[in-house]
Amino acid sequence: MRSTLLSRRDLEFLLYEWLDVESLTRRARYAEHSRETFDAVLDLSEQLATKYFATHNKLNDTHEPTFDGDTVTLIPEVGQALAAFAEAGMVGATMDAELGGAQLPAAIAQAGFAWFHAANPGTSAYPLLTIGNANLLAAHADPRLVQRFVPPMIEGRFFGTMCLSEPQAGSSLADIVTRAEPCDDGTVGVSEPGPEAVAKRHHAGPSPDQYRLFGTKMWISGGDHELGENIVHLVLAKIPGGPAGTKGISLFVVPRFLVHEDGSLGERNDVALAGLNHKMGFRGTVNTVLNLGEGRWTPQGAAGAIGYLVGEPHQGLKYMFHMMNEARSGVGLVAAALGYTGYLESLDYARTRPQGRTKGAADPAAPQRPIIEHTDVKRMLLAQKTYAEGGLALVLYCARLIDEQHTAESEEERRARTLLLDILTPIAKSWPSQWCLTANDLAIQVLGGYGYTREYNVEQHYRDNRLNPIHEGTHGIQGLDLLGRKVTQHGGASLHELDGRVRATLAAAQELGGEPAELADRLENSWTRLIAVTGSLFATGDIEVALANSSVYLEAFGHHVVAWIWLDQMLATHGRTGDFYDGKRHAARYFFRHELPRTGPQLDLLAGLDTTTVDMAENWF
Repeated sequence: MRSTLLSRRDLEFLLYEWLDVESLTRRARYAEHSRETFDAVLDLSEQLATKYFATHNKLNDTHEPTFDGDTVTLIPEVGQALAAFAEAGMVGATMDAELGGAQLPAAIAQAGFAWFHAANPGTSAYPLLTIGNANLLAAHADPRLVQRFVPPMIEGRFFGTMCLSEPQAGSSLADIVTRAEPCDDGTVGVSEPGPEAVAKRHHAGPSPDQYRLFGTKMWISGGDHELGENIVHLVLAKIPGGPAGTKGISLFVVPRFLVHEDGSLGERNDVALAGLNHKMGFRGTVNTVLNLGEGRWTPQGAAGAIGYLVGEPHQGLKYMFHMMNEARSGVGLVAAALGYTGYLESLDYARTRPQGRTKGAADPAAPQRPIIEHTDVKRMLLAQKTYAEGGLALVLYCARLIDEQHTAESEEERRARTLLLDILTPIAKSWPSQWCLTANDLAIQVLGGYGYTREYNVEQHYRDNRLNPIHEGTHGIQGLDLLGRKVTQHGGASLHELDGRVRATLAAAQELGGEPAELADRLENSWTRLIAVTGSLFATGDIEVALANSSVYLEAFGHHVVAWIWLDQMLATHGRTGDFYDGKRHAARYFFRHELPRTGPQLDLLAGLDTTTVDMAENWF
């Protein structure tokens, strides 16, 4: 029986026939791996996701975390699933072997992780955050902090969070007010047991690494629970006297429990749970309001939550973008996985649900036909297929770029991959979040009245996926990032790099001739216009007008990128026969005929420098 979580056949096509991930084993970092290793990871991911994650997805949704004023309680199946995940070595899948990781390519790890997201996004969010936290520390923190906190996260004993937003600031991080005051009590940056250690600390004097934090953090996923021994919070805060705005933000490791030199747990840190947020989706992921330094606990005898500075002062946002960009791609993967599983479930339903008869059937007493034979149902399924498969392909393409970036043989090659990732990250986050949510909407429609009942999964998939257009930066933020920064940075170098990739695919398709060449001509004309419109947006020098319709630009840009992705997939099917390849080619055909034309009116609007939204007066609403 085929899984309704994901298509293993499609994953194999994307990884091996399209992205040629197997060739990565010729690079030193991945030389210990092989196609057999990769297949084993995919096998294991599907098995664990099916056995431990999918089995409590609905229970996770109906029995969300509770807080009794002291302890957060989750259903036990969450802890069991995460223990199995960690025991299988999935937390450290891509991390360095010296830290206990498996050094797998990101493309394989992401493909494996897609199974868990499709099965249960509420539970898979915990390792998603932990992995991003550990990767940030490994890249930017002092080796002492790395050794203290990263291996326990890889082992599944510690969990990680990211603490950015605050009640009064929302997404405007320049306005955060959480403060970090340098310790004046003579303590050092790590907790050591015993009176000799205390004497040593006072002899050494104050450490610049250790601070005490005061403030409130909002919307913190995984902020409090009993799933592991410790929770490692990465907290953005401002050191008094630093620069104003985002330039004054620093980054701190703030553990729930302090950790001794020998790795044992010390005192409870002054991080208190103020309450839980109750969301429409991802209900199994505990979402919290955290108070730092409210005095409920006084670690080392003083007020304030102890935090350890990551890297240099006032560079916190730069470091945090390491995790934020990883999380944005992760959100795109979750969105694609949810769109994919909703598509497969509605496809399975359409194949087995008899209703009505084909148009023009002469005998009203004839047996009813499966609804998949109805043209409008085919339309909805085909749209879902292009969104789900296109979104997954986009995220895996970006993961392949990460692998090339990590193993680049020259600085020039590494810079090229970085430029591509920069411009594709807002697309990889936002496009699946928008269009795979649309796929979930269509899945509900395919099921009709059953679609919006809780007896079927598709209504939950929609509710879960509805959070992803907001997670890790709204569409509006991604649009501003794409148009306001990524397409213009380094003199347009990122856009130039992407343009080269797109045009290489266009040239290959045009050389092939036939339908690929026809589709390439369509995309070339539209893509060339998109590039021209991009330049015209900034011609007036009025930045407010240029960015007024950045969300429209984001959508148009994303559709062009996914059209390119579909054309590239079509090239990978050339000369191959069978239903799978025919389905791929027809999905590409659909996207070019039904989806790419959406961008024409959008480009018209952008080219006209429309100011309708700018001109709207507040009192007119």
